[in-house]
Amino acid sequence: MIVILVLIVIACLSVWLVTKWRRVKRYWLERGVPHHPPHPVLGSLTFLQRENPDPLWSSLRRRLTSVFTAAKLRSLNGITVSKAKNLLSRIDIEIQKSEPMDLRKIFTDYTTDVIGESAFGVTSNSLVDGDSIMRKVTREFGSFDLHRGLSWSSIFFFPELVDIFRFSFFPKDTVEVLRKIFRSVIAQRGGYEKEVKDARDLLDALLKIKQEAAKEDEEITEDLLLAQAAIFLLGGFETSGGALSWTIYELAWNPQCQEKLYQEVLETKRKIGGRNFDSAIVSEIPYLDCVIKETLRIYPPMGWLDRISSKEYKIDDNLTIPAGTTVYVNGVGMQMDPQYFPEPEVYNPDRFLPDNERDITPYSYMPFGEGPRNCIGIRFAYQTLRLGLAEIILKYEVRVLPNTPKPTECQVEKNGLLLMPSEKLFVEFVKRDNEFVS
Repeated sequence: MIVILVLIVIACLSVWLVTKWRRVKRYWLERGVPHHPPHPVLGSLTFLQRENPDPLWSSLRRRLTSVFTAAKLRSLNGITVSKAKNLLSRIDIEIQKSEPMDLRKIFTDYTTDVIGESAFGVTSNSLVDGDSIMRKVTREFGSFDLHRGLSWSSIFFFPELVDIFRFSFFPKDTVEVLRKIFRSVIAQRGGYEKEVKDARDLLDALLKIKQEAAKEDEEITEDLLLAQAAIFLLGGFETSGGALSWTIYELAWNPQCQEKLYQEVLETKRKIGGRNFDSAIVSEIPYLDCVIKETLRIYPPMGWLDRISSKEYKIDDNLTIPAGTTVYVNGVGMQMDPQYFPEPEVYNPDRFLPDNERDITPYSYMPFGEGPRNCIGIRFAYQTLRLGLAEIILKYEVRVLPNTPKPTECQVEKNGLLLMPSEKLFVEFVKRDNEFVS
């Protein structure tokens, strides 16, 4: 009797699975959408449909936005200027060594220092000391192993397994280190109870969020605040460090672009004389932004964007996207599509000169996303990239080293979420001969 019952259950389950598989397999076919045949287990990623977290997300986004206004970022200018100077000193030291410097390593040291002090108020001297507590955190955040691969795969593909196996997006030991830093700085500032009137940095903003929520009888846990800090750290240090690495490497292989940028940077420096570059000054160097944007076109931090449709959306007579459907946007595919960017593999910052940029098809260029859900740290990223790049190009010419691959031959990491180089990138730094280089 038990055997018969088991067979009936298996038969019913098999029928259900076959029926469900047929429905999944024909889903996009019936709607006339070009697609790859779905996988019998993974389907077309429709398992990523979740409860819409908009109410909490909207509240956090609104309150965090105040940290990233132009005025607030100007108040952090001194930190970024100081770290850019440390970056030049570090390059000077590395030049004296027999081995070429790893661009990604040195630039993620720089971006970690900028974020560590600007966002968390924690002294970070990775560039000077070769290490810091924040660098240990970011180094672990950027690492990958089998366990982390299983964690990420489960979070994205099999979320029902996350709680069972207690998987985490971040390494748990590293999160605890960040938690200690988080609590230590909060304690130094008077604890959760001390009222924050004006948020100076990300940590102040998170404290203020918790205090405002409490007044409205809404609970904001420490874990939720810590998650925002961790995401900002992960999303900022690696993406900006990677962007600088790709930019310097491309400029070495495209000396005409490098020379054009150098002349604009040098002209600007001569205008300001003995004053340091600051965020306002470098934002007025047109070709500097063109170079950064062209790098982000070819090497966007993430190759895709994912969104969940909040309501039913009609594309055309044949296709309507149901509410709650997870939609993936192939950002890197559009940015490398000759329909939108002629000769897409050619590094050409002129695409983003004012007269040319207005001809770019809207929403075909989205390295930071677009609309109300675009990257909240876009201004912070540009400030970090502009200052670091302007200081480097003013002081050094970067040249191709023998036996190094062309940019189009470089591979990106296959393990990880971000489009980072899978191999070390090397260039030669040669001091320039101008009145500002000692």
